Parts: sequence; structure tokens; C-alpha cells
Amino acid sequence: MGTPGYRDHPAPAWDPAAPADLAEAEEFLRQYHAENAAAEGLRERLAAVRREIDATGTYVHTADELTYGAKLAWRNASRCIGRLYWRSLLVLDRRSVHTPHGIFESLVRHLEIAGGTDSRAGRHARGGVIRPVISVFAPAAPGRPYARVWNEQLVRYAGYRDVDGAIVGDPAQEQFTTAMELLGWKGPGTAFDVLPLAVETPRDGVTLFELPESAILEVPLAHPEHDCFAELGLRWYAVPAIANQRLSIGGVDYPLAPFNGWYMGTEIGARNLADGDRYNLLPTVARLLGLDTSSETTLWRDRALVELNRAVLHSFERSGVRITDHHTESARFLEHVRREEAAGRQVPADWSWIVPPISGGATPVFHRYYHEADQRPNFYLDDEARQLARTGEPAFP
Repeated sequence: MGTPGYRDHPAPAWDPAAPADLAEAEEFLRQYHAENAAAEGLRERLAAVRREIDATGTYVHTADELTYGAKLAWRNASRCIGRLYWRSLLVLDRRSVHTPHGIFESLVRHLEIAGGTDSRAGRHARGGVIRPVISVFAPAAPGRPYARVWNEQLVRYAGYRDVDGAIVGDPAQEQFTTAMELLGWKGPGTAFDVLPLAVETPRDGVTLFELPESAILEVPLAHPEHDCFAELGLRWYAVPAIANQRLSIGGVDYPLAPFNGWYMGTEIGARNLADGDRYNLLPTVARLLGLDTSSETTLWRDRALVELNRAVLHSFERSGVRITDHHTESARFLEHVRREEAAGRQVPADWSWIVPPISGGATPVFHRYYHEADQRPNFYLDDEARQLARTGEPAFP
């Protein structure tokens, strides 16, 4: 919900060897000063940035510029329905962290803060009060290698192909799981094994790390009326932290900037657990509930989909873990649009992502058009990052 939509289309061309774009830097700095009354010295700051780019090919954001730039990137994320909360984003400045272990420890801390867990005490500290968090690591410098995480999200479940060709776990992660096994990782082989983090740094190459259980907040799934649903043994993690998108702020690019919000129920119940190329649970749920699957006209898929989504919302709420439903969030998104328009700003939005994947026509976001634009700062998924997350192999040898 509060995480920018995962981009399946190619990102705008990015050349890591190119210097920072001066025009983009100046545009961002002018916007930052215009929207922050306490910021002073725009003319001096612009002159300093010009000199820095001339001398080094890039420039260093101040802590305040980084914080506001990350929030603007969320505000501009056209595929995210949860942007009403953009000002509440907690920005963790990790630009001084460079080693694999240091990066991993920072990522664990990210999950602890976002999910309200305390690894030192080995217990949940805030009962699942999920908060939006971004951890921003060192930017890319012209012509120099950079650190990154191969994983699509900080928490994802493995997918294993058994001897009969069936997939145990998440089919979307089968190739990545195989790549992790070739690098030495071995999972228990269940349907919900958390994958290791593959952290790559210029000096040390790729290092695998197992996330501690205390940092992974998970919710067992049950149905509010059908007790037999719990027998399926389903669960899902609470913090959807996208790990491989590039954060672009004022001509400076941050290839490692994991960012999370909290879940909208349909992301789990109508996509992750329901899609045919994911856990594909609609036939299982239909059989469990005794639905008539003899014909599509019985709408058994629709009925199973609704009950699966009810189970997700019920289970998160019962566990005290923050989640939202698509009706509530649709209304809140239009409130965000009203606020932005009142401030004289257009809201970029991709209709196909803003409209929920269930009961779209019953939500207010369905019945209007949106402004489509690529506004920066923003988040981008590059071809190589996409390839690494899918297969665990570089796109460009």
C-alpha cells in the first residue's frame, strides 16, 4: 500500500558512468527550497552544487535534502495508492555504511523499525504498528561500481521445484531460489521459507545473509468463520520492503534504498496468494469452502477470492498488525489528490495500478481519469535489477 508500485516497464535510461544532471539538480533544489520555508541560501547552494559537479561529476545531498527528496519520490510514485502518508516517511541515512555486514545489519534494523520488532529482545516490541521507512545507502558515483541488494524485497518466500515438476512455495521466486542454492544456501523446503539476502558490494562481491527470525514479522492466516481455513497453514509477512528500485533525487541516484509502507489486503489476498503464477490458491479455497466449480458462471473464483481476502484482513487485524482494505485506501487516495490539487500540484497516477485488483468498480478511484507523468524525484526499476531479482544472474555479463 505505502510502497511505490513495482514497475514492470523499463525505467528511463540510466548511465551509472554519467555525471549528475545539473539541470535536474537545480530543479530539485529550487523545489526543495520552495516547499521548505526554513531552508535558506538557495543561490549559494546552487553555486556550490555547480562547483561540486564540475569538480567531481556529482554532489552530496545534505541530510535535509535527502530526507525531503525521498519523501518527494514517494509523493511522485504514480503506482502507489497510499501516498496520503508521504510526509510520515522515516528516512534512515545509511550513506556511510559500505561493508556487506554493515549493510546487512542496517537492513535488519530497517525491518525491526518498520515492523516493530526487537531482535535483541527476540520479541515483537510494538505489536505490528507498521511504519513507512526508507534506508538510503551510498549513491552511485560516475564510473564507479556501487553496492546493491539482488532481492526484489527484503522478505520473500522461496520457490522449489520438486521431482514431479510442481512448485513448493512461491513460483515467482523459483529461479532466484535456485541461484541462491548454487551460492550455498539451503532452505528447509517448506512453502514459506524466507530467502536469504544477497548483498553485493564492489570490494566483496556477493554475500548471502540469513535474516533473523526476530526481524521477520509474519501473520498466520485464518478465516473469521471457517475454522478449517487455518488447516491450510498459510501465512504472510507484514513488511513489504522493495529492495531493488533505484531512488533518483536531483540527478543523484541511489541504487540501494529499500522502502516499505504497509500492506493493502488485496496485495496479499488478490495477488500474492491468488495469482495463477504465484500461490494459485483459489481452487484450494473453493474446494475447502465447498463451492461449485463445475462452471465459471457459478462465480466460484470471485467467491473464493473474496473469502481469501477476508481471511487476510481478519488475520492481520486479529494479530494486531497494521493493514488496510481497498475501499478505505481508495477514499484516502482521493483525499490525497484533493490536498495536492489544493496546493497547486498535479498528482501523477497510473489508473491500472491505482484501481484495486478486486471490486474495482465499487471503489471511487475507478470512476475518474488521472494525470500521467514521470515526475522526479522518483523510484525506478532498472533492467539489470529486474533480472537479478528474477534469476539471480546479471542481465549483462
